[in-house]
Amino acid sequence: MAQNLSLLLARTIERELPKLRELTGGRASIPRASGKWSSLRAAALEPQFHGPGYAQDDWVRLHGYQEVSWALLVEVWFQYNLLLAGLVKNIPEDRLDTACFIGANPAVTLRLLIEDYVFHMQHHRDQLPGRT
Repeated sequence: MAQNLSLLLARTIERELPKLRELTGGRASIPRASGKWSSLRAAALEPQFHGPGYAQDDWVRLHGYQEVSWALLVEVWFQYNLLLAGLVKNIPEDRLDTACFIGANPAVTLRLLIEDYVFHMQHHRDQLPGRT
């Protein structure tokens, strides 16, 4: 299953990379509603994972995404997600059921966090100009 999740992530980024590179920085910086982001990490190493909620607006502001060139953001997105796909591929199958507590939310499995990350990434891609 981890292999399938890794492949899902890898195929998604391979499919979307050319489309993201086609966008100009100007078109990509058209303001939209506040973005939502997700993270996944150390749940593959511990019996449970407890992490903070995600203050998306604060993180977007702190990262300064509006001041970074679109080409750089796309390249970082591509490289970071390739790294995550490799990480996901190496997660032992039994660790995909690790309980993850994010903020005050009920527990979800690491598997669900990974799947949600991919679907949420696609949700953001669908909001960008030029989506067909």
